[in-house]
Amino acid sequence: MPYIPDSFTAGTTLALSVALTAYPPPEWSLTLLLRGPEQRDLTSSPDGTVHAFAVTAVDTAAWKAGDYWYSLRATDGTEVHELETGTFTVEPDLASVAEGFDGRSHAEKVLEAIEAVIEGRASKDQDSYRINNRELRRTPISQLLKLRDVYRQEVKRARAAKRGRDTLGRQVLARFGRA
Repeated sequence: MPYIPDSFTAGTTLALSVALTAYPPPEWSLTLLLRGPEQRDLTSSPDGTVHAFAVTAVDTAAWKAGDYWYSLRATDGTEVHELETGTFTVEPDLASVAEGFDGRSHAEKVLEAIEAVIEGRASKDQDSYRINNRELRRTPISQLLKLRDVYRQEVKRARAAKRGRDTLGRQVLARFGRA
């Protein structure tokens, strides 16, 4: 069971509670090592039977947005056990980003660019031409349409995942038992 979320927004309070029967507080403490656009090390505090990580909104407002690699470790002062590793994203704090911020994903930006190329090519019939021994070849419309479909699906899956919907396709209902 993962203890660390997939993403977190800078400028908001980060509060994590981790209950570990094999590594109970206060005999054991947890450290969350973060490496990415910057280095952050968080240490848990015992809160009854759980390990609590708490970082105020004022403190997380200074965190740089981007992808971080993490290691969650338990220690009793002598032994150190790595409990979980992975990546998570620190999303930018919209309260502090500059005008003109573009929060779209890479896939959304690429999809828009592909569609702009298709739209611009609609009135051009040549796929290539040569001037003074320089040649320009354009990507065939058929390949652009295939690429557009790939990115449309990627954007659709990402949006569905953000909304907590199934990303594997359509839902199939089944009933088992006697008729």
